[in-house]
Amino acid sequence: MENTRDILLATRRIALVGASDKPHRASHEVMGFLLARGYEVTPVNPALAGREIHGQRVVASLAEAGPLDMVDIFRRSEEAGAVMDEAVALGARTLWLQLGVVDEAAAARARAKGFAVVMDRCPVIEWRTQGLPPRVTPV
Repeated sequence: MENTRDILLATRRIALVGASDKPHRASHEVMGFLLARGYEVTPVNPALAGREIHGQRVVASLAEAGPLDMVDIFRRSEEAGAVMDEAVALGARTLWLQLGVVDEAAAARARAKGFAVVMDRCPVIEWRTQGLPPRVTPV
């Protein structure tokens, strides 16, 4: 199991795949939380490309969001593997799959190449349960 505390404290740039402009969606709430904690977050959603979510311009593809430390994936489990493989190819250090999102095969591929993988977890919940500081420290 990956050390989520260390990941959250070492990460600075995050691509949020499956970003939503609907305030009631979990991806919208998580993105706002991460921005408030000092992360640079790029929302990724081809249907919303060019618009803004929480003041950040939405890009159509993961490749447009780089360079990245972490990719936070809000996609169904059956779609997560392709995003994970792309994130590995782009060099993101950490792949984070949200609550309910699991792809063991893609996780094994990523871990075999030295990438950290967190599945079925939420950074907001991890942040709160681990008592992390109000903001990350800029590098």
